[in-house]
Amino acid sequence: MTTALVTGANKGIGLEIVKGLVDRGLTVYLGARDPERGERAAASSGARFVQLDVTDPTSIARAAAGLDRLDILINNAGISGGRRNAPGEADLAAVREVFDTNVFGVIAVTDAMLPLLRASESGRIVNMSSVVGSLAGIATSTSPNSLAYVPSKSALNAVTALYAKAEPTLKVNAACPGYCATDLNNHAGHRTAVEGAAIAIHLATLDNDGPTGGFFNDEGPVAW
Repeated sequence: MTTALVTGANKGIGLEIVKGLVDRGLTVYLGARDPERGERAAASSGARFVQLDVTDPTSIARAAAGLDRLDILINNAGISGGRRNAPGEADLAAVREVFDTNVFGVIAVTDAMLPLLRASESGRIVNMSSVVGSLAGIATSTSPNSLAYVPSKSALNAVTALYAKAEPTLKVNAACPGYCATDLNNHAGHRTAVEGAAIAIHLATLDNDGPTGGFFNDEGPVAW
């Protein structure tokens, strides 16, 4: 039975990823910081709850030790840091907090899960990124003028590429879900969480001849 772990999955895109994988017959572990919310989301989706705070090394180690196998890791947990982090007026504490979750948390969780993923015949890692982190588009796009969220996604893209190069037996890709209506943006997005989850589910279930080391949305490759 193919087994997946999704971080930050008690609501929004993460929960829809969980539901989509469960519908495909996978055993899915729903990672969430809050036990009450996580247990409730797991029960509603047919998943198994695992307490996981991606900024807490003890929580990460406990979650990894509780898994017998893992084929798919989806690093979905992420925060925005608010909108008051423009160049010249950034709150460095907020920037650090965003990087702790969006970048350092991904590295910590991925490293903890690597032994299990390497043992899989079809190991997959999907990092939930955003087109706003594309260096090719930052100067000309309408992305948020945030020194917290935007650079964290650029860094996450670099992390994705480096893991793909370092782990040739795995398929490691970054996914852009699009501008979805979630708590992250006060539900201002024009896409649904279900729509946003689709690219992550696709990359998580790639065939063995699928791509690795790429950045994708529903339409195909996204420029780094």
